[in-house]
Amino acid sequence: MKIKKNLPIAVIDSGVGGISVLRELCALMPTESFIYFGDSKNAPYGTKSREEVLKITRENLEFLKQRGIKALVVACNTATSAAVRVLREEESELVIVGIEPAVKPPSVDLDHPTVLCMATPLTLKEEKFKRLCARFSDVEDIIPLPCPRLVEFIERGELDTGELHEYLEELLSPYRDVKIDALVLGCTHYPHVKDAIAQHVSPTVKIYDGGAGTARETLRRLREADLVGDRDGQGEIEILNSSGDEGMIELSRRLLYR
Repeated sequence: MKIKKNLPIAVIDSGVGGISVLRELCALMPTESFIYFGDSKNAPYGTKSREEVLKITRENLEFLKQRGIKALVVACNTATSAAVRVLREEESELVIVGIEPAVKPPSVDLDHPTVLCMATPLTLKEEKFKRLCARFSDVEDIIPLPCPRLVEFIERGELDTGELHEYLEELLSPYRDVKIDALVLGCTHYPHVKDAIAQHVSPTVKIYDGGAGTARETLRRLREADLVGDRDGQGEIEILNSSGDEGMIELSRRLLYR
């Protein structure tokens, strides 16, 4: 059965992080409709096994397919690493787009930069990330930095608290004496605390994330599949959360429109 052009695009993440990608998608495709599904009940994904994350992501996709969707954006670096390749094999009719740490842009903008890549422990352990680093090893030096507790701060709505800044100082202070040219936010949660992170690195450090690139890739894939919507006017945005907590929906809206 042919997928209808005006069905919504589903965006999923392990909580509120993928809202940073949804924001880019809405800006690029304002007439498209979106369903955002934040899986806060199972957050964080980054400390789970690959098998657990694949199982969870597969179940979330099944739930969204029942509602009717034309595409899935996996707005989570961890779930992309663990699940996207498998889901594309299983769901060949559906446009499925993942995200990866924005390791490439610093190599384009800067001359052989030293790049600090903040990400979840699972993202950094995955073979996908290792292959990504190998692709750019001739043009930049990449230092992986696992951030095991950072997602939880953002899931609690702690975007500028003293405790958050203490944690960021603990994470980033060891790199003060290293000449860092760029910082990659390798988790979709992290752009929500970009301003806080910037306070703990040199002002000369350029900060990158993969949200805008994922939005552009989604539009490219929709065009390729002839699935760009043709409705007039603004698309609708529905926000769901597996926790059943209305507070998580409110936090998601606040992050989307802030």
